[in-house]
Amino acid sequence: MILMPETAIAPTASPDATAGADRRRWIALIVVCLAMLMNTLDASIVNVALPSIQRDLNFSQANLTWVVDAYLIALGSFLLLAGRLGDLVGRKRVFLAGILLFTLASAWCGLSTGRTELIVARFVQGMGGAISSSVIIAIIAIEFPRPVERARAMSAYIFVAVGGGSLGLLAGGVLTQSINWHWIFFVNLPIGAAVLVAGWRLIDQDEGIGIRQGVDVLGSVLITVALMVGIYAIVTSSQHGWGSAHTLGFGAVAVALVAAFFVLQSRLRNPIMPLRILRLPGLISSSLVRSLLASAMWAVFFLGALYLEKVRGFSPLEIGLGFLPMTGVVAILSTGITARLMGRFGPFRVLVPGIAAAVIGLLVLSRVSEHSGYFPTFFIGLVVMGFGMGTSFMPLLTIAMADVPRSDAGLGSGIVNVSQQLSGALGLAVFSTIATSHARSLSADGHTPIAALTGGYHVAFLAAAGCAAFGGVTALALLRPRARAAEPAEPEAVTADV
Repeated sequence: MILMPETAIAPTASPDATAGADRRRWIALIVVCLAMLMNTLDASIVNVALPSIQRDLNFSQANLTWVVDAYLIALGSFLLLAGRLGDLVGRKRVFLAGILLFTLASAWCGLSTGRTELIVARFVQGMGGAISSSVIIAIIAIEFPRPVERARAMSAYIFVAVGGGSLGLLAGGVLTQSINWHWIFFVNLPIGAAVLVAGWRLIDQDEGIGIRQGVDVLGSVLITVALMVGIYAIVTSSQHGWGSAHTLGFGAVAVALVAAFFVLQSRLRNPIMPLRILRLPGLISSSLVRSLLASAMWAVFFLGALYLEKVRGFSPLEIGLGFLPMTGVVAILSTGITARLMGRFGPFRVLVPGIAAAVIGLLVLSRVSEHSGYFPTFFIGLVVMGFGMGTSFMPLLTIAMADVPRSDAGLGSGIVNVSQQLSGALGLAVFSTIATSHARSLSADGHTPIAALTGGYHVAFLAAAGCAAFGGVTALALLRPRARAAEPAEPEAVTADV
């Protein structure tokens, strides 16, 4: 009796079944991208509604920032824990649980009639956003194991993650001006319900690696509290000062908790974060570069919106429309252009020009003045920035997830997301402090208020350009070998899992 090789007798799926599976995967991609869009929108949509919320709920100027900060603190604090839970109990379960919590919290935010109630609801909403978004990259990486398909899927994710910020400004302006601020939260309800139903039907069920050996409860608490304290120190630094006892004290507590977390992880048999994940240079190095670029990107949204409002006199709706050129360029690149470029040249050769374009865009934005119009300087800066983000973030994601084992995909996704959230919060705090400090100095020297504001934005944009340039140097130093390893010689023949 002759035994045939296992590959020869393996059943072959019918063409109809294969086509059906492909359709399911691409529709499932739309579902997870809709979830990511909700999370990204809510990080920015509130900004344009803050004056209305302040009037209706009698917020003080100091307490008003907590409507934004409560969401950001929760969003950044629970990403790592939720990502690992996805590996343990199943990413689909974690994703749907996060969407349910986010949708219910959105209704709570919209129905809030008091200051404390809205802040608590925003914190819970941020938790839901963290839980759902923590596993999205992992779901995409596993659903699309072939490099060419994964590049296309990641393009859609990048468009949503990058474009959602400017779309949030636009949507916030439309809803606040045409109805009222409550609807910036109510708009999530039909989207959340649709994502729940479609996600339940379309996303493949995965059982996870299980919790038979127990759950690292102490480690989970340590890293979550550490991130919460650290992000709190960052987002409140503009109020208390970087050298204040408040900022330094909470920062020191966060560092101590992180150190205790790593000591604990090194001694446990079943830690919440196996330290082997830190030995994946592609994941760690690309997350570092991504952090530097994300800091610069959020500086564009924040400082650019302030420039258009305070210097150019744009309304909330006009600010949202003003950022559409950048979003439009990212959208065009996300139609498959960046994916094809990566397929031909590899992620590293696409990444480097993308970072260079981001630096150039920031340098262009640093040249705007109180007398210049929206065209051409600000417009050109946004277009170039859009090109830079559309051609740099996807290669970084590809390199990050290229050698993450399937069993750790959720944790890898969490690390990528945490690096972006922490750096975004830190970048906003640092660059806004730079802008404010320089504006005060110029005002003290006798400059007009508008000239002082513009001068502050100039210096902050230059600092952001320096941050992005440092990201480019880091990429050249650390990512070249990993990028080459991630480049498929025969894209259609690669079918290995993450």
